[in-house]
Amino acid sequence: MSSIFEGLKPEHLWNQFEQILKIPHCSGNEKAIGDYIVSEAERLKLDWKRDDVGNIVVSKKASQGNENPEGVILQGHMDMVCEKNSDVEHDFTKDPIEAEIKGEWIYAKGTTLGADNGTGVCAALAIMEDDSIVHPPMEFLFTVDEETGLTGATQIQPGFLHHKKLLNLDSEDEGEFTIGCAGGADTQIFLPLKREKSNNGEFYKVKIFGLKGGHSGIDINQGRGNAIKLLARILWQSMKEIPFKLVSINGGNLRNAIPREAWAHIFVVDGQKDAFFSFIQKAFDNIKNEYKSVETEAAVSFERSDKPAEDPLTKDTMQTLINFLFSLPHGVISMHPEIEGLVETSTNLAVIHTNEDKAQIICSTRSSVESALEATRNTIAALCELVDAEIIQEEGYPGWTPNLQSSLLKTLKEVYKKNFDKEPEVGAVHAGLECGIIGEKFPGMDMISFGPTIEHPHSPGERLHIGSVEKFWKFLTAVLAEPA
Repeated sequence: MSSIFEGLKPEHLWNQFEQILKIPHCSGNEKAIGDYIVSEAERLKLDWKRDDVGNIVVSKKASQGNENPEGVILQGHMDMVCEKNSDVEHDFTKDPIEAEIKGEWIYAKGTTLGADNGTGVCAALAIMEDDSIVHPPMEFLFTVDEETGLTGATQIQPGFLHHKKLLNLDSEDEGEFTIGCAGGADTQIFLPLKREKSNNGEFYKVKIFGLKGGHSGIDINQGRGNAIKLLARILWQSMKEIPFKLVSINGGNLRNAIPREAWAHIFVVDGQKDAFFSFIQKAFDNIKNEYKSVETEAAVSFERSDKPAEDPLTKDTMQTLINFLFSLPHGVISMHPEIEGLVETSTNLAVIHTNEDKAQIICSTRSSVESALEATRNTIAALCELVDAEIIQEEGYPGWTPNLQSSLLKTLKEVYKKNFDKEPEVGAVHAGLECGIIGEKFPGMDMISFGPTIEHPHSPGERLHIGSVEKFWKFLTAVLAEPA
């Protein structure tokens, strides 16, 4: 059976990409892909080391005649965001990602593709493998658990790296260099719930689905709907008009993804089913109109629940939970005053899980200004005090301050202009990159982030532009061949 990647360039990179699609590597489950990287290093007779959390460094001597230039680190993360459409049967712990080509793009079939950051990892593996490439002394750094909090980079110990120039291969727009990023931190909220024994009425499930979702940093300014917020909005309106009892609300899966789906289980008073559905449909139609240019596939459903009926929340608890979700901030808080189009501060209402006696809620907040990050988290904490919710606000990860005087940036800009006869775009990104942490751990590290074009990361709509991969590779190898 022929490969869908047959004939694509660069061959080494696409061969590696095909291999890692077969290896489960969700965040927290990177051992298998780490083992594969180690096996490749051993096959190629390259030195490697692996730390206690699973980060790997592979070393490769300079190509012949290129021993003097200062060494370079290529860095990417091994984990991927594992999201799928609700109608897709896929077990991320064992099933391979099924890829397909549509025009100029590579997609996965109903799941995330893992091009973020599989493309960067495969570029590093390809350079490890290809001895025809001219390059200085190299270190290849593969980190774990980037997507759920940059924890792999956080655990890197002094002495793990030796070179002072780092190319992070985890950006998503070919032709753009990232030289700064936002810091971020999460808030975990535990809201106590009280239930009553009365469960009269018909048991139904209300679900909002079909939203685009996406990356909670990069896509937060795209005007996309948050399924949890929209469901809370509809339930809040319904509370004022049609009697019902709430059993649970659930939605979202990942702290760094905008929730695409959310659902509630409710009891509707006998005889009120049609009126209730008519009301929520009208409320949703208004939402659909508001988001008509962005959320073209958004939908609401109302159907009998097939799960066993549970005790509903008391009236006071129901009101508190719905009011609280409706009030929690989500979206852009402020734009950067000096860099056009860059979000400065934002927060994502990411996850809600309802258990028997508590609701667990996760909010993920980002900012390039530390005091603004703290203020937004404090706003969430103040709301929690109003409802007697317990919160956990652990220390987050640092931002990465742009250095426009970087010698590495100067070199990369010159190489890009020479190869493509145009200037690259240079800017910062409203997302967490491991460069912030690595730069803090290794003072003096000169760093730039770039990559091929990836759209809709962290969602099943993720896609990788084929032509941009070849261009990315041409640029990367040209940079490595450039005299220091």
